[in-house]
Amino acid sequence: MQPWLNYHHLLYFWTIVREGGISAASRKLRLAQPTVSSQLRALEDALGVQLFHRERGRLVLTETGAHVYRYADEIFTLGRELQDSLAGKAAARGPRLVVGVADEVPKLIVQVLLQPATELPGPVRLICYEDRQDRLLADLATHSIDVVIAEAPVPGDAPMRAHSHLLGESEIGIFGAAALAKRLRRDFPRSLDGVPLLVPIENTITRHVLATWFDEHEVRPLIRAELQDSALLGAFGRTGLGAFAAPLVIAQEVCSQYDVERVGTLEGLRQRYYALTVERRIRHPAVRALTESARSKLFARRAAP
Repeated sequence: MQPWLNYHHLLYFWTIVREGGISAASRKLRLAQPTVSSQLRALEDALGVQLFHRERGRLVLTETGAHVYRYADEIFTLGRELQDSLAGKAAARGPRLVVGVADEVPKLIVQVLLQPATELPGPVRLICYEDRQDRLLADLATHSIDVVIAEAPVPGDAPMRAHSHLLGESEIGIFGAAALAKRLRRDFPRSLDGVPLLVPIENTITRHVLATWFDEHEVRPLIRAELQDSALLGAFGRTGLGAFAAPLVIAQEVCSQYDVERVGTLEGLRQRYYALTVERRIRHPAVRALTESARSKLFARRAAP
């Protein structure tokens, strides 16, 4: 027989993640630290997996641990909703949309893409995760998430069946703080030679296409910072630390959010965006809303010169 999952052990694991460590979880649960630690080991033994590893003295979720946490969070969130509904505190549970966002996709693109899904009649409960595309595809295969937003289609050698729905494509522009932008507009893009540039980390699609474009046009900017979080590009760009690249389809949002100005367009460079699902024909109403809006509105925008 399949052994029963011990939900007390799962609750302790869930609390450790939410509270940020065993000590904080012990205070929250009002249990001794050795008790919480032993219950965590019991859960790992029962599941036959390692949920955490230690990194610089702190617990960090493994890939499997992150997967288990997503299920645990849904389980205990449902439990709270059940108690609230019985107490007359909650309205009927609305539809749910679980989105996986590939970590290189700009946050502002994600926000604009998901907005139509949040405006459907009957509020949609939005749950959003960020991770590497390959890990998100694994969760998509197990139906843990409904859709993945990514900069690349499903790889041809992917070990699962999934479908790539093109949302649209955008030209790429360079942005910077006002003083820097004014200087760089003269003789752009040659003006980027030797100029501090803020870029995504290695092994991301955007970093690769930028490097290729600069090589082809014999432009040699000075890499000042490599940042995994796209929002940090704008945050540091606002300080004048360096210029940065962003999709022109959200140029207005970038300039408004980070108080920067558009410098120019990297001619011929375009980035595509996809919704990845297990369905060839999209049935989830929220996923259908975001794909239709992306094609008819977001990527139909004309970037102002």
